[in-house]
Amino acid sequence: MRLKAPRVAPLEADEWNDEVREIMAPFVRQGRVFNIFRTLAHHPDLMRRWLVFGNHILGKSTLAPRERELVILRIGYLCQAGYEWGQHVLIARQAGMTDAEIRSAKTGPGTPGLSELDRLLLQATDELHADAHVGDATWAGLSKHLSRQQLMDLVFTVGQYNLVSMALNTFGVQPDEGLPGWDV
Repeated sequence: MRLKAPRVAPLEADEWNDEVREIMAPFVRQGRVFNIFRTLAHHPDLMRRWLVFGNHILGKSTLAPRERELVILRIGYLCQAGYEWGQHVLIARQAGMTDAEIRSAKTGPGTPGLSELDRLLLQATDELHADAHVGDATWAGLSKHLSRQQLMDLVFTVGQYNLVSMALNTFGVQPDEGLPGWDV
C-alpha cells in the first residue's frame, strides 16, 4: 500500500444518509461492503454513475473472465495499487487462474511459457499504460483472437482499472480483511 492510512476515511454504516444506504443496499445484501465502496460513499453521485460503468467492465464485458482478470491484475500491478491487486487475485482465482498465471501479471509479456493471447493481452496493457495506445503489431495479433467488441472491452477494462488504481492509491483505500498481498 502506498499510504498507511486513508486520506479519505471509509464511511461507517451509521454515517450513511438515505442516498448512500440505497446505493449500498446490494452490497449489504451480499454481506460485505468493501472499503472502496465505503470510501466512494463520500460522493454518492459519482459513485452511482461510476458503478454503472464498473459493472459493465466486471460483469457484462465480452472478454472472458480469465482474460479480463489478467489485464486487471497487470494494470493494478503497473500502477502499484495493492488494494486492486488483492481484490482481483481473489476474483482471478474464482475465474480459474492459477497462482503462476496470476504471477505472470507481475512479470508481464516477457514471462516464459505464456500463450500467444496472454502475451498479447499483457503487451496491450503495458502499451496502454505507457503510451495510451495499443501499437499496430499488438492490435493485429489480438485481432486474431478477439472480436471487435472484445478489443474495445479490453481497452476500456485497462482504462477503468487504471482510473480505479489512481483513486485507490490517492485516497489511501486500505485493504479489506483477508486480501492477499503482492506475494502471490
